[in-house]
Amino acid sequence: MKPKIFKKNYKKEEVNFKDLSLRSRMSYIFMGLGQILYKQYAKGLIFIGLNLMFIMYFLIRGIDDFVGLFTLGTQKADLWLGLEGDNSVVFLLMGIFSIIIIVTWISIYRLNIRDIKNIETRISKDEKLLGFSEDLKKLFDKKFYVFTLALPIFGVLIFNVLPIVFMILIAFTNYGGNIIPPELVDWVGLENFKNLLTLSQFGPTFFKILTWNLLWAVASTTLNYFLGLGLALLYENKFVKHKALWKAFPILAYAIPGFITLLAFKFMFSYGGPINQLIVEGGNKPIGFLDLDAKWMARLIGLGVNAWISIPSIMLLATGLLSNRNMSMYEAASIDGASSWTQFKRITLPYMIYATTPVLIGQFVGNFNNFGIFYFLRGGLYLDGYFLASDTDLLINWLYNLSISNNYYNIGAAISLVIFIITSVLSLLVYVRTNSYKED
Repeated sequence: MKPKIFKKNYKKEEVNFKDLSLRSRMSYIFMGLGQILYKQYAKGLIFIGLNLMFIMYFLIRGIDDFVGLFTLGTQKADLWLGLEGDNSVVFLLMGIFSIIIIVTWISIYRLNIRDIKNIETRISKDEKLLGFSEDLKKLFDKKFYVFTLALPIFGVLIFNVLPIVFMILIAFTNYGGNIIPPELVDWVGLENFKNLLTLSQFGPTFFKILTWNLLWAVASTTLNYFLGLGLALLYENKFVKHKALWKAFPILAYAIPGFITLLAFKFMFSYGGPINQLIVEGGNKPIGFLDLDAKWMARLIGLGVNAWISIPSIMLLATGLLSNRNMSMYEAASIDGASSWTQFKRITLPYMIYATTPVLIGQFVGNFNNFGIFYFLRGGLYLDGYFLASDTDLLINWLYNLSISNNYYNIGAAISLVIFIITSVLSLLVYVRTNSYKED
């Protein structure tokens, strides 16, 4: 029976609104007024300035941006009448931006309320109010992380979160095909996902590619991991001479940019490449390794090329982990008569999987979204039975074909959201069941 752990509840002393003075309550009405009335002029002016900037933004265009997020525009362009019209995509983008500004303002408003409560608390305790320089010193001393992270967080919201939210919301509109600006875009709810799963144009292709995508991700991750681990174990063997020289070869392959490697392999397996030249010189007909009907052959070549690119990184990781093994366990196992295979199965493999589970999940997600392999090897092929795709395309390749090459932006956004859900759910389900999560 586990002993009970008693925790003390420490409640931060805080002044309630009803206990605040009239001067403090002014900061609830307009940021910074309370600070000004308490002669905290620098802080008060900063809060007032930020509040005025927010008000000016909303008066000038913020309200229109916020409303436009829901309407996506109401005036269609008419070239004959000279009407410029509303750009629905800009409305959507600026509407998301207005939400970020509102969230930022709410955060600053809460900071203003917290500050005025601290002032009220110090006054109630007959303590001296801190000057602006003392507040800055406190900020740089105890809360330096707040100051240093504020601007980067705002940058992340603008340059990372905004595009992601924009792409997610596109999945719930009819943006694409013939409906692009100056045509007005409208919200359609879950219709794109319904079309993706049921419409004869998209549904069969989606399930075919999804099945192959899952098979590809599992097979390539497993192949790369165990071959990388095997190489690391091989190079760690005491009978291998000149280990540094042998390790250099896979590292050189890893150092070459991936797209160069992919283009080189595409040339090698083409009709005019060296492999077919050797086949022809041997008196045989050239083989279409990447032809239209080379379904599994092209898939296997993709697995091999991906292994060539990915194995060195796994080997380097495994080499570092294997150097920190507890060798006494292997000595004890040898004394007990355990074979090398038994030692690998019972000691090495559990240790490696425990240490590399997060890396394995990252490898799986990376392989699931591996755009470059089949784009460079076999990109641009559209086969019968597939809508704007081939039998080696992954979901990420199909997304590219639909959105970039054929303007199906709404369906492409829906696919991207499906990819996110699949990879995140599978990653979380696997990770929470591993020992590395349960024990750490």
